[in-house]
Amino acid sequence: MDMQKVVLGTSGVTPEDVVAVARGAARVELAPEALAALAASREVVDALAAKPEPVYGVSTGFGALAVRHISPQLRGRLQSNIVRSHAAGMGPAVEREVVRALMFLRLKTLASGRTGVRPLVARTVAAVLNAGITPVVHEYGSLGCSGDLAPLSHCALTLMGEGEAEGPDGAVRPSAELLAEHGIEPVELREKEGLALLNGTDGMLGMLVMAAADLARLLTSADITAALTLEALLGTDRVLAPELHAIRPHPGQAASADNMLRVLAGSGLTGHHQTGHDGQEAAPRVQDAYSVRCAPQVAGAGRDTLAHALLVAGRELAASVDNPVVLPDGRVESNGNFHGAPVGYVLDFLAIAAADLASIAERRTDRLLDKNRSHGLPPFLAGDPGVDSGLMIAQYTQAALVAELKRLAVPASADSIPSSAMQEDHVSMGWSAARKLRTAVDGLTRVIAVELVAAARAVELRGDEGLTPGPAARSVLSAVRAAGVAGPGGDRFLAPDLAAAEEFVRSGRLVAAAEAATGPLA
Repeated sequence: MDMQKVVLGTSGVTPEDVVAVARGAARVELAPEALAALAASREVVDALAAKPEPVYGVSTGFGALAVRHISPQLRGRLQSNIVRSHAAGMGPAVEREVVRALMFLRLKTLASGRTGVRPLVARTVAAVLNAGITPVVHEYGSLGCSGDLAPLSHCALTLMGEGEAEGPDGAVRPSAELLAEHGIEPVELREKEGLALLNGTDGMLGMLVMAAADLARLLTSADITAALTLEALLGTDRVLAPELHAIRPHPGQAASADNMLRVLAGSGLTGHHQTGHDGQEAAPRVQDAYSVRCAPQVAGAGRDTLAHALLVAGRELAASVDNPVVLPDGRVESNGNFHGAPVGYVLDFLAIAAADLASIAERRTDRLLDKNRSHGLPPFLAGDPGVDSGLMIAQYTQAALVAELKRLAVPASADSIPSSAMQEDHVSMGWSAARKLRTAVDGLTRVIAVELVAAARAVELRGDEGLTPGPAARSVLSAVRAAGVAGPGGDRFLAPDLAAAEEFVRSGRLVAAAEAATGPLA
């Protein structure tokens, strides 16, 4: 895929396409096959609009108001009115990348030729994306059934030259001004077009795809920090042997164990658990604590959950979600494909996995800071314990984040609430599941960053004992120090160090530093 251009055909898109458009500067083009499919399905809608029989979305009202037949002279107003009335979001504006993903995925469905809109409408969506115009979409308004109605309505409002949008410079201005500046004519909606622009799971799906990309990086990051903690605690890497994981054949578990084993290759710190190297134990350890020994099992379960989520996302990225839909044989049929349950469930699954991964990382950090369990490390990894507090309160911050992630793990998709005069009497809450997952991903990034700060400091302190970490740990230590995170020593203003570590993890530089020694990690 050319990262600077994504060509939309009729068969769907990839997660990489979504990320390229949402987060990057990739331009969007409509393939000739998509334009032909759009024109063909529009002919079907025009033919139905000319008939006296009512057709939902073409010549009727919507939802509980679908009982009214709408005369031809009112149908344009009907389509514009559904956009205006449904653009009822409240709260802060959501992130630019979310809105771009939302619009791109709606355009993906339009390009499938199953919605019946004119090619002009699809071209206008592409033009708005390519111009860097981002409609203002609010946090609240979607129940995740009949699609992400309010968020998509705010996007459609901009296509009509109404409402507000953010320009390429980040300033929020009237949509009409921004369209005019970029030579884009506002769309005058015709039969079915307003409904087709609103009726999809595009917001929750876009957020799922981006969260999956972030979580893939964080799972690898967690394997790296777990390995560094194991080194710092003079643990054993024997529990990472492939034959042990082959007898419990979860693929994610094997991948995480392999990552850790490769990060620990060549380490002089591992294997001292049975020798009492640190001189602090009444008897040698037989085995490491669960938070260290079971790291591959927990992170691996997260990997397998992510694999399932990507399977669901892939199916949804190949789907045409609209109601009614234009079928290949020319029929226009009502359906329930807009229900967000498949996406909502996996968004909630991922929030659970993120919370548990954060929980085990925090337990490892706490072990590094507790002199009774750290096997010879100074209390709180402080320079002069008692005068210095070291990383004591960094763990408080981490614990607060973990507690928040546990609250965010409560499923949104189990909390349906009826709407539209009981016509829409069961909804997915998929948008809400996606919003809380984004918060959880941010929290998990910070939790892993705190473990990195602690583990890096602890590994360096082991140097005073004449023990040398492995090449991967040395590469990470060099990179994290260059990023502005201080090593052992006296107390200092800690928040900037934690912020620098967070950015180091978020940007992927932690993974890159480890891979400089290990080669590509899973």
